Amino acid sequence: MEFTLSENQIMIAEMIRKFGDEHIRPKLMEWDEAQEFPVPVMKKLGELGLLGVLVPTEYGGSGFGYFEYVTALTEIGKICGSICLSVAAHNSLCTGHILQFGTEEQKKKYLPKLATGEWIGAWGLTEQNTGSDAGGMLTTAVQDGDYFVINGSKNFITHAISGDVAVVIVRTGEKGDSHGMTAFIIEKGTKGFSSGKKENKLGMRASETAELIFQDCRVHKSQMLGKVGEGFIQAMKVLDGGRISIAAVSLGIARGAYEAALKYSKERHQFGKSISAFQAIAFKLADMATEIDAAELLTFKAADLKNRGEKVTKASAFAKYYASEVAVRVSTEAVQIFGGYGYTKDFPAEKFYRDSKLCTIGEGTSEIQKLVISRELIKE
Repeated sequence: MEFTLSENQIMIAEMIRKFGDEHIRPKLMEWDEAQEFPVPVMKKLGELGLLGVLVPTEYGGSGFGYFEYVTALTEIGKICGSICLSVAAHNSLCTGHILQFGTEEQKKKYLPKLATGEWIGAWGLTEQNTGSDAGGMLTTAVQDGDYFVINGSKNFITHAISGDVAVVIVRTGEKGDSHGMTAFIIEKGTKGFSSGKKENKLGMRASETAELIFQDCRVHKSQMLGKVGEGFIQAMKVLDGGRISIAAVSLGIARGAYEAALKYSKERHQFGKSISAFQAIAFKLADMATEIDAAELLTFKAADLKNRGEKVTKASAFAKYYASEVAVRVSTEAVQIFGGYGYTKDFPAEKFYRDSKLCTIGEGTSEIQKLVISRELIKE
């Protein structure tokens, strides 16, 4: 594996740093406090090619691979976890699902709009009573001629309100049957399709999370992704790649927290010297840096497998599980290094701390990652 950053990765990192300093850092706490999803910023990111990183150029995307994608998310995550999460969800879930399983007609219709940021995408699997137990979903689609009538709701959906199109997985067969679910592309404005309650969250507050509601929503069969009964299997494959993105989000948050803590530890003086000179702080920094590098290696290993078209189920679960837990540990230590200031919103540590926790929950909890990993190990 090549450890040197490519020219594309260096270019992407520099572009994001410049964009972040100009368009994200000045208002990130304002968005966080107001729980405002900055749609104009997402549109600008689309103009930069960051909402279609993995989409081939013939569909309006950047045509990059997973190395560039991980680099992009890491750099955004160092600035703001919320914006990073939204970029990840748009790329890996909605756009990624259509890219991986859509027909040529569906790809030509939706990918150019999603890749350029003209449209923002949402993806719906989770329901109120079925988080990790996605197979027990209650939202149903009943066929009526050339249409399917959908009833139910999805919750904890990124971009549920602002999204222009959503890929949703609903039950078309027996409850609990992995071949009893089907995926559909549903555009905003479709009769019977609406958004509901917006969640008031601990962290990732500028990344919109809300309900999707279906009341006798009629969707033409042409909007189906794949065939009837393939939705759940598709979703699991989409999540395999999506977990690499959450690992990258986690990595970005961890690096952002670490860099802020390192800088502060050099500037903060107690007992006549910088606190970084005290072993208690220096050893914290050593542990933080070591764990971040380990998380980065796991993440890029999964990205490498994905680029080569190999199975990534175990590798992506490794990366997502470890990197997300590292993000929590590192951001916790960052708050500690900042001391009392770390508990205030005038300094960056508390936001990294709040944002980090979602990474251990979204796209499969840490416990689910251990379940996936152990099952893969036993198969070997």
